[in-house]
Amino acid sequence: QAGIMFGNRFDIPGFRWYEKERGLAVLSRRPDQVQAVRARVSRGRPGILRGGSCYVSIFDGDADLALFTLSALHPQHFLENARGIGLLLLFLLNPFRVLRLLGLISMGSLAGLGRRLVALVQPSILNPFDVLSPLLHAVSDAFFTEAQTFGVMLDIYRCVPAVYANYNSYDEVAHKLGPDHPAAFRVLRSVDKRIRQINRMRARYQRREYDLYVISDHGNTPSVPFSWRNGTNLGQYIAAQVGAELSVDELTGTHVHSTEKTRYLLKELQSLEHHLSPRLRQVFAAARHYVNRRVLTGQELDYDLERQKDVIVSASGPLAHVYFNVSPHPLDLTEVMLLYPRLLDSLLSNSDIGAIAARAGERTIVLGHQGGMSIIEGGRETVAQPHPLLPFGDTVYGAAQVHRLAHFPHAGDLIILGAVEPDGKVVTFERQVSTHGGLGGPQDHPFVAWPPERPLAPETLNDAQDLYPYFTRHYVDQSLAGEPHDVA
Repeated sequence: QAGIMFGNRFDIPGFRWYEKERGLAVLSRRPDQVQAVRARVSRGRPGILRGGSCYVSIFDGDADLALFTLSALHPQHFLENARGIGLLLLFLLNPFRVLRLLGLISMGSLAGLGRRLVALVQPSILNPFDVLSPLLHAVSDAFFTEAQTFGVMLDIYRCVPAVYANYNSYDEVAHKLGPDHPAAFRVLRSVDKRIRQINRMRARYQRREYDLYVISDHGNTPSVPFSWRNGTNLGQYIAAQVGAELSVDELTGTHVHSTEKTRYLLKELQSLEHHLSPRLRQVFAAARHYVNRRVLTGQELDYDLERQKDVIVSASGPLAHVYFNVSPHPLDLTEVMLLYPRLLDSLLSNSDIGAIAARAGERTIVLGHQGGMSIIEGGRETVAQPHPLLPFGDTVYGAAQVHRLAHFPHAGDLIILGAVEPDGKVVTFERQVSTHGGLGGPQDHPFVAWPPERPLAPETLNDAQDLYPYFTRHYVDQSLAGEPHDVA
């Protein structure tokens, strides 16, 4: 999103990372930290949503209205915002939409309970004894899907210059059940229906001409958790290989989208409590505290994240950054080898680890499980066969991406890629059965669908941020002249 909206994703090494010089864990679910990243990546760069609206997103793209968006500098409660209240009233006046919302909640809750019953007899990342989460996730998913769709349609009617809506329910279901699970495909069909609704609205109300873009910035690859194969997470595994009295901390998390949607809904309810009678206020507060205690606590450590451990492992799907706190500056590969002589061999001997990358001055060295090595410097690559990135697909693309990542200021001292299995699955360092964020398989295949009359040349796109100059040139720079803008 940072690349698409601001044309800059520099030094965003994953969904979560660690800043050694400050002893600070950075998570893409903390509003204060996302706002700091937004301020950095947007410096001198106008967002593509300037003057428009943004729904259910991490970054806001300079939108005037940013609902359920983490990086909004002035967070707006949906139910305390004039446009939010108006949208809600219009929504409630449509019986069909209300009935559909209730139906989606009912079906989602029953399906979630059914999957937890199945988890009693089949291996699953789901907790079979958690009967509250299915209801909460069904409520939040249905609410956000319907609210943002209705919001986009209303914005088209109001001639808002740019609108961005983010449908992430498929991603969440795929993480839990797999990318080709029937439930995941049902979510995709539901998203398709919402896009068709938006497109019909676009075609019907032509007071302002809109272009419609549908973008997916990544795919999903079937995966198997590292902890299932090894009986321990990656951080504990590294501690065991080093064989020293090390303190290891691992930053990870699961089901981020659904958890954050639930948090948003709880905040909305909290914002309404002071309008209620004392008795109702007590009921709402008790329910909110119960959900916080039973469902959200422990999903991912909250705001006390300054850590002073010896080793920090920060996992984002099949990609893990390993930081050694012996020094506040990034370590080169030779320094890591001097500090922990047996660590690299121990890691590469594990078939669930596909490759390890590290800095060596201006160069990047990539070591593969099968014994190959790649040295990348500038635009040149020297390879000792077999190529360490060959199992991951396109070696030229992979080498360029790994080299760029390794030289981010806050990339790990070691970067570990989960292995690609013979059946196409990728080993992930989170509890997921479908993953993205690394290399290998469909996760490397984003897509963009655009109006055929627009001069978008997909062969020129090698990165999400390559879309930014296109949107800026064709829409943002022309917005003052009243030219059409985009709906993504």
